[in-house]
Amino acid sequence: MNRRYPRRPLAGVGALVFRGAEVLLVKRGRPPAQGMWSIPGGLVELGESLEAAVCREVLEETGLEVKTVDLVAALDRVIPDARGRIEYHYVLLDFLCEIVGGKPGAATDADDCRFVPLGELGRYELTGGTEQVVRNAFERAAAGGFPPVYSAGR
Repeated sequence: MNRRYPRRPLAGVGALVFRGAEVLLVKRGRPPAQGMWSIPGGLVELGESLEAAVCREVLEETGLEVKTVDLVAALDRVIPDARGRIEYHYVLLDFLCEIVGGKPGAATDADDCRFVPLGELGRYELTGGTEQVVRNAFERAAAGGFPPVYSAGR
């Protein structure tokens, strides 16, 4: 599958994993956004549920086992090249997740991972929209949670 100059948008997932007032971030190890920080995540594989994809991506990038709580954000990421052609186009679904096992450590396509205090997010070179998604999810979780949005056909 060609991620650059795709024929159609690609579906991706992300995980918002909080530990108190800290959020799990990964430093991207490949384009787009190589070297920038974001929440763990990646593309959904053919035949894979969104829930399975987010759990797999978190494990692959951070070594942590998670379970999904619910969908917290749906985003478009359209990235044009210098000539204005669409170089990348992702439809991203971000899930609030809870840790169920493992120890954090960068793996596969992440160069680093760590829990970052929310007050220090401004010190990191974050991918576009990451800080707002993190803050919105944290505020909603702190206010009593989320109304159910996502169903995996349960």
